[in-house]
Amino acid sequence: MNIKIPLEKGCLQGILQIPNDPIGLVLFSHGSGSSRFSKRNQYVATMLNENQIATLLFDLLTEEEDKADALDMSFRFNIDLLTDRLLIATNWASNQKNIKNLPLGYFGASTGASAAINAAAKTKHEIAAIVSRGGRPDLSKENLKHLHSPILLIVGGNDTLVISMNKEAFDLILCEKKIELIQGATHLFEEKGKLEIVTRMAKKWFFYHFTKI
Repeated sequence: MNIKIPLEKGCLQGILQIPNDPIGLVLFSHGSGSSRFSKRNQYVATMLNENQIATLLFDLLTEEEDKADALDMSFRFNIDLLTDRLLIATNWASNQKNIKNLPLGYFGASTGASAAINAAAKTKHEIAAIVSRGGRPDLSKENLKHLHSPILLIVGGNDTLVISMNKEAFDLILCEKKIELIQGATHLFEEKGKLEIVTRMAKKWFFYHFTKI
């Protein structure tokens, strides 16, 4: 279902999928330069839907901002703005009749994972679980120690620089946490079968934390 999340100026376009008898809702916080049409995130979302997990894929930028960003990349690394947009989407979802009582989770990729960590640390809503795929949690150092949501960090085994960033961030997290390195995978998990491994790990993490509430 196509949805629009209102802003003071403009709106954020999104895709909300609700399976029968959902056990939770995962909001996707995509990486720099991506959108609700990310094939990788759409794949993960579809697999979550097949396991009774509702998903919200949405653009963190308005259409006007996206056009400007395509020219000069003026928005994609603005973590504070991306965090605010995720908070707005979280508040929106928490007021929708058909999903407002569902446990919430975040799936963040690249810089979107940083926004997910920031939002989870700041939101008034309980975030039951976070999954970071090739994320940049190092960009959220000031919020890592304030994080209360169980977080799974998934990193490609060949993504050397991002591995070190994730391990550094992992040591700063005080709540429930886990880090998984997927051998043979690079930053985008484009190698055969690697995204499927990410998806299995994410499903397991969300399912466990949604059903224990």
